[in-house]
Amino acid sequence: MSGSPGAAAAAPQDRWIATGRGRLLARRWAGSNDAAAAPLVLLHDSLGCVALWRDFPALLARQTGRSVIAYDRLGFGQSDRRTDRLAPDFIEEEAREFFPLLREQLGLERFALFGHSVGGGMAVHCAALHADGCEALITESAQAFVEDRTRDGILQAQAAFQDPQERERLRRYHADKAEWVLDAWIGTWLSPQFASWSLNDVLPRVCCRTLVLHGSDDEYGSRAHPEAIAARVAGPARLELLADTRHVPHREHPTQVAQRVADFLAAAPAS
Repeated sequence: MSGSPGAAAAAPQDRWIATGRGRLLARRWAGSNDAAAAPLVLLHDSLGCVALWRDFPALLARQTGRSVIAYDRLGFGQSDRRTDRLAPDFIEEEAREFFPLLREQLGLERFALFGHSVGGGMAVHCAALHADGCEALITESAQAFVEDRTRDGILQAQAAFQDPQERERLRRYHADKAEWVLDAWIGTWLSPQFASWSLNDVLPRVCCRTLVLHGSDDEYGSRAHPEAIAARVAGPARLELLADTRHVPHREHPTQVAQRVADFLAAAPAS
């Protein structure tokens, strides 16, 4: 049963996750059914961080009754700096190197995953590599491969970030890491070495049930992305295209997205 949307939200609690390369900030919002339900872990997009989820984690905690955990990847938000260039396998790296430390230090035996944009690809890898603990996967606006629409959207964003006000807005969330964050997104996704990247090999290793959310007007990916994810995972999958919605459904229609997630998580798993 999902939690009451009107219930008062408890103040979130912060934890620092130690890695061999720096600390990660993790924030937890308590749910009303924490004792019985596995936490929902959020993985942010290419320019994201805990703060940029805004009120959505608290809304998810109320709607689902689950504890919700968001964390800043290394180099983002309040986590420690990262100065290296991202390798072409950085999406898998998150699941292979960093998520196990989050899981261990927060005691996450069982969990569900919600990943937005590139965080969706990372959530796919986490679900595959940590299948022993993953109860459910939700992807939102996730890319399954690199297409012209993705590159065109990034090129438009690159032009927009020539505006000093846009860069200053990014610095509000990432401080002196903002330039690295921007280059990690644009430089990686537009590089020839990344052009052949896809989720094709990992999707068949996702055995948990999956909800695939995607906006009909997503400027960074056509409906071919959610269709590929839903078709290729091994477990039961549900695809929901959101009408009149762009790349950030949880910001454009937060209540609707949270309710869809709550309904999906509350439903009995397919036998």
